[in-house]
Amino acid sequence: MKVLFQLPAVCRMVCAAGIMALLLVFTAQAQEKANLRLLDWRPRSELVVPQTEITKPKFPVIDIHNHLGSLEKTEEFLKEMDKAGVTAAVSLDGHSKDDFFKKHLKKSAEVSKDRFLVFFAPDWERIDEPNFGQKEAKRLTEAVKLGARGIKVYKRLGLTVKDKTGKVVPVDDARLDPIWAKCGELGIPVLMHVSDPVAFFKPIDQYNERYDELAGHPEWGYYGNNFPSKEEILAQRNRVLARHPKTIFIGAHVANLPENLGVVSQWLDEFPNLYVEIGARISELGRQPVTARKFMIKYQDRVLFGTDTQPSFNAYKIYYRFLETADEYFDPAGGHHLQGRWMIYGLQLPDEVLEKVYNKNAQKILSAYAGKLK
Repeated sequence: MKVLFQLPAVCRMVCAAGIMALLLVFTAQAQEKANLRLLDWRPRSELVVPQTEITKPKFPVIDIHNHLGSLEKTEEFLKEMDKAGVTAAVSLDGHSKDDFFKKHLKKSAEVSKDRFLVFFAPDWERIDEPNFGQKEAKRLTEAVKLGARGIKVYKRLGLTVKDKTGKVVPVDDARLDPIWAKCGELGIPVLMHVSDPVAFFKPIDQYNERYDELAGHPEWGYYGNNFPSKEEILAQRNRVLARHPKTIFIGAHVANLPENLGVVSQWLDEFPNLYVEIGARISELGRQPVTARKFMIKYQDRVLFGTDTQPSFNAYKIYYRFLETADEYFDPAGGHHLQGRWMIYGLQLPDEVLEKVYNKNAQKILSAYAGKLK
Protein backbone atom coordinates (compact mmCIF):
# COMPACT_ATOMS: atom_id res chain seq x y z
CA MET A 1 0.00 0.00 0.00
CA LYS A 2 1.42 3.42 -1.08
CA VAL A 3 1.39 6.44 1.26
CA LEU A 4 1.27 9.74 -0.56
CA PHE A 5 3.03 12.66 1.14
CA GLN A 6 1.70 16.06 0.28
CA LEU A 7 3.00 19.43 1.46
CA PRO A 8 0.47 21.70 3.01
CA ALA A 9 -0.77 24.43 0.72
CA VAL A 10 1.06 27.09 2.72
CA CYS A 11 4.40 25.27 2.31
CA ARG A 12 3.81 24.89 -1.40
CA MET A 13 3.20 28.61 -1.68
CA VAL A 14 6.35 29.44 0.27
CA CYS A 15 8.46 27.13 -1.92
CA ALA A 16 7.01 28.63 -5.09
CA ALA A 17 7.71 32.13 -3.82
CA GLY A 18 11.31 31.16 -3.04
CA ILE A 19 11.83 29.73 -6.49
CA MET A 20 10.37 32.86 -8.07
CA ALA A 21 12.67 35.03 -5.97
CA LEU A 22 15.71 33.06 -7.10
CA LEU A 23 14.59 33.31 -10.70
CA LEU A 24 14.21 37.06 -10.33
CA VAL A 25 17.71 37.33 -8.85
CA PHE A 26 19.22 35.23 -11.64
CA THR A 27 17.31 37.23 -14.26
CA ALA A 28 18.46 40.52 -12.78
CA GLN A 29 22.09 39.32 -12.76
CA ALA A 30 21.78 38.15 -16.36
CA GLN A 31 20.27 41.46 -17.41
CA GLU A 32 22.99 43.36 -15.59
CA LYS A 33 25.65 41.43 -17.50
CA ALA A 34 23.76 41.82 -20.76
CA ASN A 35 23.59 45.57 -20.16
CA LEU A 36 27.33 45.96 -19.57
CA ARG A 37 28.38 49.43 -20.64
CA LEU A 38 30.89 49.65 -23.46
CA LEU A 39 32.89 52.02 -21.26
CA ASP A 40 33.30 49.19 -18.73
CA TRP A 41 34.11 46.43 -21.23
CA ARG A 42 37.70 45.21 -20.95
CA PRO A 43 37.89 41.98 -22.98
CA ARG A 44 40.82 39.64 -22.39
CA SER A 45 42.11 38.02 -25.56
CA GLU A 46 42.27 34.23 -25.59
CA LEU A 47 44.62 34.27 -28.57
CA VAL A 48 47.86 32.40 -27.92
CA VAL A 49 50.73 34.06 -29.81
CA PRO A 50 54.41 34.81 -29.10
CA GLN A 51 55.04 37.66 -26.66
CA THR A 52 58.37 39.46 -26.72
CA GLU A 53 59.53 41.80 -23.99
CA ILE A 54 62.05 44.39 -25.16
CA THR A 55 63.69 45.97 -22.12
CA LYS A 56 66.43 47.75 -24.04
CA PRO A 57 66.18 49.25 -27.53
CA LYS A 58 68.62 48.12 -30.18
CA PHE A 59 69.92 51.67 -30.53
CA PRO A 60 69.96 54.80 -28.33
CA VAL A 61 66.65 56.64 -28.42
CA ILE A 62 65.76 60.32 -28.75
CA ASP A 63 62.16 60.99 -27.77
CA ILE A 64 61.19 64.00 -29.89
CA HIS A 65 57.70 64.39 -28.38
CA ASN A 66 57.31 64.56 -24.63
CA HIS A 67 55.88 66.82 -21.94
CA LEU A 68 58.20 67.43 -19.00
CA GLY A 69 56.65 70.60 -17.63
CA SER A 70 56.11 69.01 -14.21
CA LEU A 71 59.45 70.36 -13.08
CA GLU A 72 59.31 68.69 -9.67
CA LYS A 73 59.51 65.34 -11.49
CA THR A 74 62.56 66.13 -13.64
CA GLU A 75 64.91 63.86 -11.66
CA GLU A 76 62.32 61.07 -11.82
CA PHE A 77 62.01 61.51 -15.59
CA LEU A 78 65.76 61.10 -15.98
CA LYS A 79 65.74 57.84 -14.00
CA GLU A 80 63.01 56.40 -16.24
CA MET A 81 64.93 57.48 -19.34
CA ASP A 82 68.04 55.74 -18.02
CA LYS A 83 66.09 52.52 -17.48
CA ALA A 84 64.66 52.66 -20.99
CA GLY A 85 67.82 53.56 -22.91
CA VAL A 86 66.54 57.02 -23.84
CA THR A 87 69.47 59.34 -24.52
CA ALA A 88 67.45 62.54 -24.72
CA ALA A 89 63.86 63.72 -24.50
CA VAL A 90 62.33 66.83 -26.00
CA SER A 91 59.95 68.69 -23.72
CA LEU A 92 57.30 70.64 -25.59
CA ASP A 93 56.27 72.55 -22.47
CA GLY A 94 58.50 75.61 -22.82
CA HIS A 95 55.53 77.96 -22.70
CA SER A 96 56.05 81.58 -23.60
CA LYS A 97 53.24 82.65 -21.26
CA ASP A 98 54.61 84.09 -18.02
CA ASP A 99 58.12 83.19 -19.22
CA PHE A 100 57.68 79.60 -18.04
CA PHE A 101 60.23 78.49 -20.64
CA LYS A 102 62.96 80.17 -18.59
CA LYS A 103 62.09 78.15 -15.48
CA HIS A 104 61.90 74.98 -17.59
CA LEU A 105 65.28 75.57 -19.21
CA LYS A 106 66.90 76.34 -15.86
CA LYS A 107 65.55 73.24 -14.12
CA SER A 108 66.39 70.96 -17.05
CA ALA A 109 69.97 72.23 -17.17
CA GLU A 110 70.36 71.74 -13.42
CA VAL A 111 69.38 68.07 -13.67
CA SER A 112 71.20 67.37 -16.95
CA LYS A 113 72.70 69.73 -19.50
CA ASP A 114 72.43 67.25 -22.37
CA ARG A 115 69.46 64.98 -21.74
CA PHE A 116 66.54 67.42 -21.86
CA LEU A 117 65.79 69.61 -24.88
CA VAL A 118 63.12 72.26 -24.38
CA PHE A 119 60.95 73.63 -27.19
CA PHE A 120 59.45 77.12 -26.96
CA ALA A 121 55.63 77.35 -27.18
CA PRO A 122 54.26 80.73 -28.40
CA ASP A 123 51.49 82.47 -26.49
CA TRP A 124 48.63 82.75 -28.97
CA GLU A 125 46.47 84.64 -26.48
CA ARG A 126 48.46 87.77 -27.35
CA ILE A 127 47.56 87.53 -31.04
CA ASP A 128 45.77 90.92 -31.03
CA GLU A 129 48.83 92.84 -29.84
CA PRO A 130 50.40 95.08 -32.51
CA ASN A 131 53.28 93.30 -34.28
CA PHE A 132 52.57 90.10 -32.36
CA GLY A 133 54.53 87.92 -34.80
CA GLN A 134 57.63 90.08 -34.65
CA LYS A 135 57.48 90.32 -30.86
CA GLU A 136 57.06 86.58 -30.39
CA ALA A 137 59.88 85.92 -32.87
CA LYS A 138 62.08 88.15 -30.73
CA ARG A 139 61.13 86.20 -27.59
CA LEU A 140 61.89 83.01 -29.50
CA THR A 141 65.38 84.32 -30.29
CA GLU A 142 65.89 85.02 -26.60
CA ALA A 143 64.70 81.51 -25.73
CA VAL A 144 67.14 79.95 -28.22
CA LYS A 145 70.00 81.92 -26.70
CA LEU A 146 69.02 80.46 -23.34
CA GLY A 147 68.98 76.94 -24.77
CA ALA A 148 65.62 76.28 -26.47
CA ARG A 149 65.96 74.01 -29.51
CA GLY A 150 62.65 74.28 -31.33
CA ILE A 151 59.05 75.45 -31.27
CA LYS A 152 55.91 73.54 -30.31
CA VAL A 153 52.52 74.44 -31.79
CA TYR A 154 49.63 73.12 -29.72
CA LYS A 155 46.40 72.03 -31.39
CA ARG A 156 44.46 75.05 -30.13
CA LEU A 157 45.87 77.01 -33.05
CA GLY A 158 43.46 76.68 -35.96
CA LEU A 159 40.87 75.03 -33.75
CA THR A 160 39.90 77.11 -30.70
CA VAL A 161 42.21 80.16 -30.50
CA LYS A 162 40.23 83.29 -31.43
CA ASP A 163 41.19 86.90 -31.95
CA LYS A 164 39.20 90.00 -30.97
CA THR A 165 36.89 89.56 -33.97
CA GLY A 166 35.62 86.31 -32.48
CA LYS A 167 36.98 84.27 -35.38
CA VAL A 168 39.26 81.27 -35.04
CA VAL A 169 42.86 82.17 -35.87
CA PRO A 170 43.89 79.98 -38.83
CA VAL A 171 47.21 78.16 -38.80
CA ASP A 172 48.30 80.13 -41.88
CA ASP A 173 47.40 83.54 -40.43
CA ALA A 174 49.87 86.07 -41.89
CA ARG A 175 50.45 87.53 -38.41
CA LEU A 176 52.35 84.35 -37.52
CA ASP A 177 54.69 84.31 -40.52
CA PRO A 178 57.54 86.11 -38.69
CA ILE A 179 57.65 83.23 -36.19
CA TRP A 180 57.95 80.51 -38.83
CA ALA A 181 60.52 82.56 -40.73
CA LYS A 182 62.59 83.10 -37.59
CA CYS A 183 62.69 79.33 -37.00
CA GLY A 184 64.19 78.85 -40.45
CA GLU A 185 66.70 81.61 -39.80
CA LEU A 186 67.73 80.11 -36.45
CA GLY A 187 67.84 76.57 -37.83
CA ILE A 188 65.36 75.14 -35.34
CA PRO A 189 62.36 72.89 -36.11
CA VAL A 190 58.67 73.52 -35.57
CA LEU A 191 56.86 70.54 -34.06
CA MET A 192 53.28 71.23 -35.09
CA HIS A 193 50.17 69.55 -33.71
CA VAL A 194 47.12 70.75 -35.61
CA SER A 195 43.69 69.06 -35.60
CA ASP A 196 43.13 65.67 -33.94
CA PRO A 197 42.11 62.08 -34.89
CA VAL A 198 39.57 61.78 -37.69
CA ALA A 199 37.01 60.23 -35.35
CA PHE A 200 37.10 63.32 -33.13
CA PHE A 201 35.63 65.35 -35.99
CA LYS A 202 32.75 62.92 -36.55
CA PRO A 203 29.40 62.62 -34.70
CA ILE A 204 29.66 60.69 -31.43
CA ASP A 205 27.25 57.97 -32.50
CA GLN A 206 27.08 54.24 -33.21
CA TYR A 207 29.28 54.64 -36.30
CA ASN A 208 32.17 56.36 -34.56
CA GLU A 209 35.05 53.89 -34.12
CA ARG A 210 36.23 55.70 -30.98
CA TYR A 211 32.77 56.09 -29.48
CA ASP A 212 33.66 54.81 -26.02
CA GLU A 213 36.71 57.09 -25.80
CA LEU A 214 34.69 60.13 -26.83
CA ALA A 215 31.76 59.18 -24.60
CA GLY A 216 34.18 59.29 -21.71
CA HIS A 217 35.71 62.57 -22.94
CA PRO A 218 33.08 64.43 -24.97
CA GLU A 219 35.22 67.57 -24.75
CA TRP A 220 37.58 65.89 -27.21
CA GLY A 221 34.92 66.00 -29.90
CA TYR A 222 35.14 68.76 -32.54
CA TYR A 223 32.20 67.89 -34.73
CA GLY A 224 29.83 70.64 -35.81
CA ASN A 225 29.70 74.23 -36.95
CA ASN A 226 31.50 75.54 -33.86
CA PHE A 227 34.81 74.24 -35.17
CA PRO A 228 36.69 74.36 -38.48
CA SER A 229 36.82 71.06 -40.32
CA LYS A 230 39.85 68.82 -39.97
CA GLU A 231 40.47 69.07 -43.71
CA GLU A 232 40.62 72.87 -43.60
CA ILE A 233 42.99 72.94 -40.62
CA LEU A 234 45.39 70.55 -42.35
CA ALA A 235 45.16 72.59 -45.55
CA GLN A 236 46.12 75.70 -43.55
CA ARG A 237 49.16 73.92 -42.18
CA ASN A 238 50.22 72.81 -45.63
CA ARG A 239 50.05 76.39 -46.88
CA VAL A 240 52.47 77.33 -44.10
CA LEU A 241 54.83 74.54 -45.20
CA ALA A 242 54.74 75.87 -48.74
CA ARG A 243 55.35 79.48 -47.68
CA HIS A 244 58.35 78.61 -45.50
CA PRO A 245 60.43 76.01 -47.38
CA LYS A 246 63.58 76.86 -45.38
CA THR A 247 61.93 75.96 -42.08
CA ILE A 248 61.81 72.35 -40.86
CA PHE A 249 58.34 71.25 -39.71
CA ILE A 250 57.69 68.06 -37.75
CA GLY A 251 54.12 66.84 -38.17
CA ALA A 252 53.08 65.61 -34.74
CA HIS A 253 51.27 62.27 -34.54
CA VAL A 254 52.23 61.21 -38.09
CA ALA A 255 51.20 64.63 -39.44
CA ASN A 256 47.88 64.17 -37.65
CA LEU A 257 46.57 61.75 -40.25
CA PRO A 258 47.88 58.25 -39.43
CA GLU A 259 44.49 56.89 -40.50
CA ASN A 260 45.47 57.65 -44.12
CA LEU A 261 49.15 57.02 -44.76
CA GLY A 262 48.59 57.40 -48.47
CA VAL A 263 47.81 61.09 -48.02
CA VAL A 264 50.68 61.56 -45.55
CA SER A 265 52.96 60.06 -48.20
CA GLN A 266 51.74 62.64 -50.70
CA TRP A 267 52.56 65.43 -48.24
CA LEU A 268 56.05 64.07 -47.63
CA ASP A 269 56.62 63.92 -51.37
CA GLU A 270 55.32 67.47 -51.86
CA PHE A 271 57.04 69.14 -48.90
CA PRO A 272 60.71 68.22 -48.43
CA ASN A 273 60.77 70.34 -45.24
CA LEU A 274 58.19 68.06 -43.55
CA TYR A 275 59.06 65.26 -41.12
CA VAL A 276 56.66 63.19 -39.03
CA GLU A 277 56.83 61.60 -35.58
CA ILE A 278 54.88 58.64 -34.21
CA GLY A 279 54.02 59.82 -30.68
CA ALA A 280 50.74 58.46 -29.29
CA ARG A 281 49.83 56.92 -32.65
CA ILE A 282 51.19 53.38 -32.56
CA SER A 283 47.58 52.35 -31.97
CA GLU A 284 46.77 53.64 -35.46
CA LEU A 285 49.95 52.42 -37.14
CA GLY A 286 49.89 49.01 -35.51
CA ARG A 287 46.45 48.06 -36.78
CA GLN A 288 47.73 48.46 -40.38
CA PRO A 289 51.13 46.78 -40.00
CA VAL A 290 51.74 45.98 -43.66
CA THR A 291 50.99 49.50 -44.83
CA ALA A 292 52.76 51.09 -41.86
CA ARG A 293 55.91 49.03 -42.36
CA LYS A 294 56.12 49.98 -46.04
CA PHE A 295 55.56 53.63 -45.08
CA MET A 296 58.29 53.59 -42.41
CA ILE A 297 60.78 51.96 -44.76
CA LYS A 298 60.03 54.25 -47.70
CA TYR A 299 60.25 57.41 -45.57
CA GLN A 300 62.91 56.13 -43.19
CA ASP A 301 64.79 59.44 -43.39
CA ARG A 302 61.73 61.48 -42.40
CA VAL A 303 60.22 59.58 -39.45
CA LEU A 304 61.08 60.39 -35.82
CA PHE A 305 60.51 58.53 -32.56
CA GLY A 306 58.17 60.14 -30.04
CA THR A 307 55.76 59.02 -27.33
CA ASP A 308 53.73 62.01 -26.05
CA THR A 309 53.88 60.21 -22.70
CA GLN A 310 55.95 61.31 -19.72
CA PRO A 311 59.04 59.08 -19.45
CA SER A 312 58.06 55.62 -18.26
CA PHE A 313 60.09 52.46 -18.69
CA ASN A 314 56.92 50.39 -19.16
CA ALA A 315 55.51 52.77 -21.78
CA TYR A 316 58.77 52.82 -23.74
CA LYS A 317 58.85 49.00 -23.80
CA ILE A 318 55.58 48.92 -25.73
CA TYR A 319 57.01 51.24 -28.39
CA TYR A 320 60.15 49.10 -28.69
CA ARG A 321 58.04 45.97 -29.04
CA PHE A 322 56.00 47.63 -31.78
CA LEU A 323 59.02 48.78 -33.77
CA GLU A 324 61.39 45.85 -33.24
CA THR A 325 59.29 42.66 -33.13
CA ALA A 326 56.77 40.80 -35.27
CA ASP A 327 54.49 40.15 -32.30
CA GLU A 328 50.80 39.92 -33.12
CA TYR A 329 47.68 41.34 -31.56
CA PHE A 330 48.95 43.07 -28.44
CA ASP A 331 47.55 45.94 -26.40
CA PRO A 332 49.16 49.37 -27.02
CA ALA A 333 47.20 51.23 -24.32
CA GLY A 334 50.08 51.22 -21.84
CA GLY A 335 52.15 53.28 -24.26
CA HIS A 336 49.79 56.24 -23.92
CA HIS A 337 46.17 55.47 -23.05
CA LEU A 338 43.24 53.54 -24.51
CA GLN A 339 42.66 54.70 -28.08
CA GLY A 340 40.02 52.78 -29.97
CA ARG A 341 39.17 49.12 -29.37
CA TRP A 342 41.85 47.44 -31.43
CA MET A 343 45.06 45.57 -30.76
CA ILE A 344 48.24 46.15 -32.77
CA TYR A 345 50.94 44.19 -34.61
CA GLY A 346 54.70 44.73 -34.56
CA LEU A 347 56.55 46.12 -37.60
CA GLN A 348 59.93 44.39 -37.09
CA LEU A 349 61.75 47.20 -38.85
CA PRO A 350 65.18 46.57 -40.39
CA ASP A 351 68.05 47.76 -38.19
CA GLU A 352 69.05 50.47 -40.64
CA VAL A 353 65.56 51.95 -40.51
CA LEU A 354 65.25 51.45 -36.78
CA GLU A 355 68.41 53.40 -35.99
CA LYS A 356 67.26 56.34 -38.11
CA VAL A 357 63.86 56.42 -36.42
CA TYR A 358 65.33 56.01 -32.94
CA ASN A 359 67.98 58.72 -33.16
CA LYS A 360 69.70 59.57 -36.46
CA ASN A 361 66.85 61.58 -37.96
CA ALA A 362 66.43 63.55 -34.74
CA GLN A 363 70.18 64.21 -34.56
CA LYS A 364 70.06 65.57 -38.09
CA ILE A 365 67.30 68.02 -37.17
CA LEU A 366 68.68 68.91 -33.76
CA SER A 367 72.07 69.66 -35.27
CA ALA A 368 73.14 71.96 -32.47
CA TYR A 369 72.99 68.98 -30.11
CA ALA A 370 74.22 66.31 -32.54
CA GLY A 371 77.68 66.17 -31.06
CA LYS A 372 76.41 65.70 -27.52
CA LEU A 373 73.86 62.98 -28.20
CA LYS A 374 75.55 59.58 -28.12
